[in-house]
Amino acid sequence: MVDRLLVHRAGLAAVTDLGRFGCARAGIAPNGAADQYSAAVANILVGNREPAPLIEITASALSFTPSCPALIAVTGAPATLLVGAHEQQRWQPVCVPAGAPVTISNVHSGLRGYVAVRGAIEVPRWLGSCAPDPLLGFGTWLRTGSRIAVDADHVVLDHPVFRHPLFRLVVPVPRFGTTWTVDVVETPDATGFTCVEDTVFGAGFQVSPTSDHAGLRLLGPAPTRLDRHEPLSRGVPTGAVEVTPSGELLVLLRGRPVTAGYPVVAVATRVGQFALGQAAPGHHLAFRRRSRAAAVAEYRSVRQAMNDLEDRVRVCFTELGIGCPRVDARAQRSIERSVGARRSRSTDAGSRA
Repeated sequence: MVDRLLVHRAGLAAVTDLGRFGCARAGIAPNGAADQYSAAVANILVGNREPAPLIEITASALSFTPSCPALIAVTGAPATLLVGAHEQQRWQPVCVPAGAPVTISNVHSGLRGYVAVRGAIEVPRWLGSCAPDPLLGFGTWLRTGSRIAVDADHVVLDHPVFRHPLFRLVVPVPRFGTTWTVDVVETPDATGFTCVEDTVFGAGFQVSPTSDHAGLRLLGPAPTRLDRHEPLSRGVPTGAVEVTPSGELLVLLRGRPVTAGYPVVAVATRVGQFALGQAAPGHHLAFRRRSRAAAVAEYRSVRQAMNDLEDRVRVCFTELGIGCPRVDARAQRSIERSVGARRSRSTDAGSRA
């Protein structure tokens, strides 16, 4: 069925996904969800594919009403989630009856929240992604009165008497706050500076109010250049920590220019980039040096935790008869056999009793 989300209040919110990949050669940044982990987990919790479109809220409130029953999940920075007049859990699937208002407010200890809705949010795509690109003027930003179409297949699930939440999934929730420790890998450019240990890795920084989707400007000490020779412009990755000629540190985010000419003293790890997506103006930030091997091992651990969560969601949804679109035929048969075996054991135990 086609559901429509009627937006009653929207501060700074947009429909996005995990980004636009393979376009750097054309000078196009990936953009997409700033906190990739929170966005991916939100989609996992409602049974969507990880790159599916969802709503990103930045330091503001969002209120909407679905025209049909909906299954949603809200992740990201701590916030208050209300369905009707009742507060609901974040980082869990939440059943929303048709016509019940949903409000996400009081986003704090972070910058961004994510709202996934089971089904396909139908918005325009460009180069395979719906991620907004402010520089090119592309994207779907929500406004009061906006109507967002969702091709959904969810029906209301509710405890008939106690109205208890239906889900108790074990979700690895990251730590949020106003002080962030970002893991980085040092680069060869660091040898062109003095006092790197005392400045980049030994001092703290504050996120400047002039930061935006392209990068964070940091207030604090900076290393001293050994020479004034500027490198040629070259490709720079998300998470690059640049040193400007004025001695300011810049940390590039997903909306960054894909080339730059400033020295890069470090690059945030994949897990470190999740924290960068939540760092707000006024927050404090510190860099922690990691080896490449440690950075890879940490990301693999996070990825395994996400895979385990997907498995739990599949089993849970199969038990409830919801189905899970991200499950292939072989995995679905395996789940059905597992569920059938448990039900058979339960029936045998009841017969013996």
